[in-house]
Amino acid sequence: MTHPLRLVADAVALLHLAFVPFVAFGGLPVWRWPRLAGLHRPAAGWGVLVEFADRTCPLTPPENHLRRAVGEAGYTGGHIDHHLWPPPDPAGSTREGQWALGAGAPILDGAAHGVLLARRWRRAPRRW
Repeated sequence: MTHPLRLVADAVALLHLAFVPFVAFGGLPVWRWPRLAGLHRPAAGWGVLVEFADRTCPLTPPENHLRRAVGEAGYTGGHIDHHLWPPPDPAGSTREGQWALGAGAPILDGAAHGVLLARRWRRAPRRW
């Protein structure tokens, strides 16, 4: 039988796995659901801060703590490095890679929100 804390650790990892693409690509669903921007902008800001400031996401330590509590090894470094994109450097991702990830979110977000604003502007009635 699987230990309940392992299930909680897996749930934290899945939340983390969902959050990463939401940060990177969450501006795209904003086209369909504009109110989602209220969630996506802070999430994208947080993702940028984590990458630019070389911080650890607050979901990583609880996941590691839960994994160690059930006898698993946990991991060092960040969630992206461990689960999604193992870095070529065994010591962790490079600063250049972190800066590229950090810059990618606001660029994609800005493009998505720009398209949304352009659509609204084109649909808006013209008043002279």
